[in-house]
Amino acid sequence: MSATRFVIPTRGPACHDFSHEVAGWLRAIGAGDGVLTLFVRHTSCSLLVQENADPDVQRDLLNWLDRIAPPADHPSMRYLTHRTEGPDDMPAHLKAAVLPVNLSIPVFAGRMELGTWQGIYLVEHRASPHRREVAARFQPG
Repeated sequence: MSATRFVIPTRGPACHDFSHEVAGWLRAIGAGDGVLTLFVRHTSCSLLVQENADPDVQRDLLNWLDRIAPPADHPSMRYLTHRTEGPDDMPAHLKAAVLPVNLSIPVFAGRMELGTWQGIYLVEHRASPHRREVAARFQPG
């Protein structure tokens, strides 16, 4: 088994494609067949396998997330009590509760079995910059 961590700097809500970094790591460790597990080590961002061909997909996803969990100072969110870290913090936790925080991706002959238009994204839900860590493990199988 091999393990690493990917550090992804963010600057506000966005979808950060880090598929190439993961693919490079799999090549570097000489991965064969097995399973790749990714886990984001934070509670206000998510991981997602999503289309990587049209950036409108990511924009629409972020807009939808903002509609279902707007900032805590929005009239529809006045019931939120966790505001210590700002009006975007609790909505970020809600978004992370809707999207996955871990992924399992099959690997065949050292390559992730992603579809033609799929990429691996860290989805940042907070407005301020962060350094996000994603733990990765490759389990040969």
